[in-house]
Amino acid sequence: MVILITGITSGFGRAMAGRLAADGHKVYGTFRRESERLPGVEYLRADVSFPTDCETVVRKVVEAEGRLDVFINNAGMGIGGPLEFSSLEDAQKQMDINWMGMVRMLHYVLPVMRRQGGGKILCFSSIGGLMGLPFQGLYSASKFAIEGYCEALRLETRGLGIQVVVIEPGDFATAFTASRKSVSDPEADAAYPAWARALASIEKDETGGLKPEYLAGKISKIVMKKRPRYHYVISTLEQRLSVTLKKILPPSWFARILGSYYKL
Repeated sequence: MVILITGITSGFGRAMAGRLAADGHKVYGTFRRESERLPGVEYLRADVSFPTDCETVVRKVVEAEGRLDVFINNAGMGIGGPLEFSSLEDAQKQMDINWMGMVRMLHYVLPVMRRQGGGKILCFSSIGGLMGLPFQGLYSASKFAIEGYCEALRLETRGLGIQVVVIEPGDFATAFTASRKSVSDPEADAAYPAWARALASIEKDETGGLKPEYLAGKISKIVMKKRPRYHYVISTLEQRLSVTLKKILPPSWFARILGSYYKL
């Protein structure tokens, strides 16, 4: 299969590109900064913030291969901190990369898949797209947006042979932790003393999380499924349990549990 992945220089993207290429697929991946290249993977420089880059990437893949079987929207970033002290610029940047980056790519991917009579679209959300995580509100908002967009897209494309799958990872040990932009303001620390404790807890969970190769193995199987599920929560058992509790408990009960976990 011909597969296009956004953001393959590290973390999930790199692990998926390597695994899917090893599986025998023709893998293309986008990057913004040079890194050590994986064998068997075609690298395409692109920034999902720019529509022209998105259009060019899709066009190059289709010109080279004649089709696009699987698109994996993986590129993203995180901004943490109290929402009150998160700048409007940060809010715009968070949505522009995580959500609008996906929208821009799909603007060019969808016509290709519609004309060829089908394809698979895998979009990366997060457990944070299923529950509003304290001090990660901008990140959660961007992932909630992905969930809603894909829910609508799935219905719209159901008769076109296009399958839309949402991937919801939990905590993984990747470069995402180190690259997270965090609010740095003494006033924020004073106004929200729980912020520092929550950040320490978040980073501890991430650095001690699962390895991206584990997720890549799951994606390898999902790509080959004839009828994949709508959603896949890929995480530890504890985090999968939290998703289940969110579904079945009254909101106030779940809020107490989440607040207790983050020591709020």
